[in-house]
Amino acid sequence: MSSARSEAVLRGLIKVWTEFETGLGGVPLIAKLNRDRLRLEDYKAFLINHRQQVIEGARWIARAASGVDERYVELRSLFMRHAVTEHRDFEMLERDYVSVGGALEEIRHAEKNIGTEALHAFMFHRASQPNPFELLGAMFIIEGLGQKKALEWGKAIQRQLALKEEQVSFLLYHGANDEEHMVQFDATLNSGILDIPEMGRGIIRTAQVTARLYRLQLEEIGTA
Repeated sequence: MSSARSEAVLRGLIKVWTEFETGLGGVPLIAKLNRDRLRLEDYKAFLINHRQQVIEGARWIARAASGVDERYVELRSLFMRHAVTEHRDFEMLERDYVSVGGALEEIRHAEKNIGTEALHAFMFHRASQPNPFELLGAMFIIEGLGQKKALEWGKAIQRQLALKEEQVSFLLYHGANDEEHMVQFDATLNSGILDIPEMGRGIIRTAQVTARLYRLQLEEIGTA
């Protein structure tokens, strides 16, 4: 695989990310956070809704791994390790929720919002395809949020609501640990998958759809 091909995909992904990041400021919940107007109820709503996304995340990664054939066995192993690493992350969100006065049963039984439903329908569709490496586009957006926004948001929430670190554990943890996942992203992108016809275009397109649906998910928080 030529480095030029990889660089072209990265340029496309960075463009998608830049547009996505700029648009986050227009999301009501993030606008409140940016203006130092976040309330405890806003944070609790974030935790409820984010749990419903996170609990599904390891499932679509595992589904994707199951569709990787023997030509890419090392990447199959990488996907499986990623799923194992994240499959209990939702428990941090539950602990954060209970620590700020929420009921465990409430967060466990809350429905997915419209954006989350749409996001995961798309993710499972993509993950069910043979050798679904287009999902690198989704990873670029979702893990990018962890790397670039989680720590910033976690610290802002902690300050505005006068919380302890253990009450924003999910965001602080991912802000410190998602950089490793982006290293895995780079390794996968340069592993030879771009030799698959149209793979580069598919990765960028998947990033575009993921970014739009992720924003929809955030926009739906607090609307019920």
